[in-house]
Amino acid sequence: MAGQEDPVQREIHQDWANREYIELITCSIKKIADFLNSFDMSCRSRLATLNEKLTALERRIEYIEARVTKGETLT
Repeated sequence: MAGQEDPVQREIHQDWANREYIELITCSIKKIADFLNSFDMSCRSRLATLNEKLTALERRIEYIEARVTKGETLT
């Protein structure tokens, strides 16, 4: 009977090692996903802010171009 326990114990230890490895991989994937989601939200926010600034600049350029076309002074 002692001869049969050794392979069984080895399987149990291997199973636990596999489970710990899977848990480590799972936690790492979750951390990566959390980082990517955070990065995505940060990028979207910054791009939205940049878009607002560009839109304001475009409007200002259009206004100045219109005044120049009419021959008005810019002061």
